[in-house]
Amino acid sequence: VSLQELMEPEAGTNRTAVAEFTLLGLVETEEMQSVVFVLFLFAYLVTVGGNLSILAAILVEPKLHTPMCFFLGNVSVLDVGCITVTVPAMLSHLLSHRPTISYGACLTQLFFFHLLAGMDCFLLTAMAYDRFLAICRPLTYSIHMSQTVQRMLVAVSWTCAFTNALTHTIALTTLNFCGPKEVNHFYQLSCSSTQLNELLLFALGFLMVGAPVVLIIASYIHVAAAVLQIRSAEGRKKAFSTCGSHLTVVFLFCGTGIFNYMRLGSEEASEKDKGVGVFNTVINPMLNPLIYSLRNTDVQGALWRILVGRWSLT
Repeated sequence: VSLQELMEPEAGTNRTAVAEFTLLGLVETEEMQSVVFVLFLFAYLVTVGGNLSILAAILVEPKLHTPMCFFLGNVSVLDVGCITVTVPAMLSHLLSHRPTISYGACLTQLFFFHLLAGMDCFLLTAMAYDRFLAICRPLTYSIHMSQTVQRMLVAVSWTCAFTNALTHTIALTTLNFCGPKEVNHFYQLSCSSTQLNELLLFALGFLMVGAPVVLIIASYIHVAAAVLQIRSAEGRKKAFSTCGSHLTVVFLFCGTGIFNYMRLGSEEASEKDKGVGVFNTVINPMLNPLIYSLRNTDVQGALWRILVGRWSLT
């Protein structure tokens, strides 16, 4: 979303201090705002329902008590968190016709979005490592991907994501905000130098996104080489199918994320930028349950049994 600055005089100085920001939004007319509200509400409900269904299937189905599904369950929780950080507030703004957000709320939203999105990057990397071990090192898979290793990977991921989010949030609090009154989508409202913030953004962005992407690509190069050596066509198909959904999610999540952050600081705004931003924060979390359930027969079976069980109880 984009911001228009509302400023109040800061006591004892000639500068102005930000009290709140006005969100310019995606559309201008009230009719289109109603359409956007319905679409985003639908996307939010589908995302929460779909991801919680995946999580429920993993918890109740013994066949899904695997390392890959353990990571998938964590990704489902993160997807619910990511969309909850942004969409409910947006829906509230559309209803109230007062699209403002306080400075503190803006920082809080920034922190949690960086935290959850960063965690997503690391979990997708852990899932690629899991596929590498399962296909390329099957004899030692149970040792190298034990429950202890799974928990350590998740703990390290949370630590790195938390450090990244906290660093960006603290760096942002050092800025004085008295920038242009109206900018579109991507913005710079600070009247002080943002050079350090931009340096942190790109340096940590490389560590949080670039390094995981390199590791994922390296893992799947080894996976592809191992799968191509399988003589059975059915075996190759099964091996590739277990990786296809994960690669699709990686491509969508990392592709849109890299595009968004490479555009930061640009003076030029476009509707395409807004569309990619919406895709990254709203559409991706909604698509993930669909992608995983369509390509995993065990997940489909578990979801079907949960659905049939609920209907039989009623």
